[in-house]
Amino acid sequence: MQPIQLFELASKQAEWLTVRQSVVSGNIANANTPGFRAKDVTSFDQIMKSTDIPMRATNPLHFAETPTETYVVESEVDKGAASQLSGNSVDLADELMKSGSVKRDYDLNTSVVKAFNKMMLMTVRKG
Repeated sequence: MQPIQLFELASKQAEWLTVRQSVVSGNIANANTPGFRAKDVTSFDQIMKSTDIPMRATNPLHFAETPTETYVVESEVDKGAASQLSGNSVDLADELMKSGSVKRDYDLNTSVVKAFNKMMLMTVRKG
């Protein structure tokens, strides 16, 4: 029988979401800091490729490759955007959207873990 990797995967994603929220919060806090460069974290897809958690699929389309939008360190500066007086690269609207995305991902993560935990407890009680 294969071990259940869902809890380990959820834990890794929750840890990644915590780091991303910290980075986004730092970007927002430094929105008026002269010369500050916005940062982001490596995408979770890239993190998963470097871990030893095996991902299994019953259908080849379940884990289709998705393009990663972030890699490391500095976020890309939108060349078409108006330059900021402080000379930094923080776009508050973009950072607030990232923050909302982190919250949605965290809510989904905890909902899946809660449902899976409930399902496992029901099987133990029946047995």
